[in-house]
Amino acid sequence: MKRIMKRRGPAVLGGLSASVFRFWFVSSLVLVLLYITSPLVSTIAAPTWEGFTKTLADPEVLQSVWLSLSTAGMAAGLALFFGTPLAYVLARYDFPGKRFVESLIDLPIMIPHPVVGISLLTLTGRDTWFGGVIADLGVEIMGTTTGIVAVLLFVGLPFYVNTVKAGIESVPPRLENVSRSLGAGWAQTFFRITLPLSWRHMLVGMIMCIARAISEFGAIIIVAYHPMTAPVLMYERFTAYGLAWSQPVAVLLILASMLLFFLLRLFSLPKGSLS
Repeated sequence: MKRIMKRRGPAVLGGLSASVFRFWFVSSLVLVLLYITSPLVSTIAAPTWEGFTKTLADPEVLQSVWLSLSTAGMAAGLALFFGTPLAYVLARYDFPGKRFVESLIDLPIMIPHPVVGISLLTLTGRDTWFGGVIADLGVEIMGTTTGIVAVLLFVGLPFYVNTVKAGIESVPPRLENVSRSLGAGWAQTFFRITLPLSWRHMLVGMIMCIARAISEFGAIIIVAYHPMTAPVLMYERFTAYGLAWSQPVAVLLILASMLLFFLLRLFSLPKGSLS
């Protein structure tokens, strides 16, 4: 009898474990999808069509959405220009303090968003040497579009740099070495070899930077409450008029985010999948 129990025990336990394992996976999948989609679907379905079209015709709403998109695009452009050399260096070279530099780049992802706004205002205050320099140049941060772009670049840059770094690491260094051995300079090698093989990661990095920038709220209300971006306008309408007035703006942001992440998934596909 003991021998039979010993033989059946692992089999019964294995069958039970498989059943529990499947139940855990299936139930978790369903619960997570419901948890994510239910609030979004209810928000999209909440406004009436009349209220939504009225919101689309509201100049203040359109101006705030355009401000969010345009400043996010400018931040992504700056990330492309200044972040690409940094991503290349991190992908191709090992140097003392590299891990510390990578940690600094990732820091904006982790620190509370209001800290970003407070830090930028501390740096650019008129009582600091840097604040005095940019003031003499006519650059203002507090309550300006420039300030919004500075905030969005700060929070979006890590997403761009890390994505492009991974893309450049996927390019075999041997190809660059061959190019330089044949007489091509560093710039020619980058634009003829590295860029064509990693442009998709650069585009994905810019989309991620834009998506992150559009969602920023905590730092913006400290640096530039006015002019109002779409998240700030949604917050103001919620506090002043209630949920019904903020829902149509929320729908616009949800749709914009869905479009960006559709593009992200599209350009993240393998090269052959787009043909």
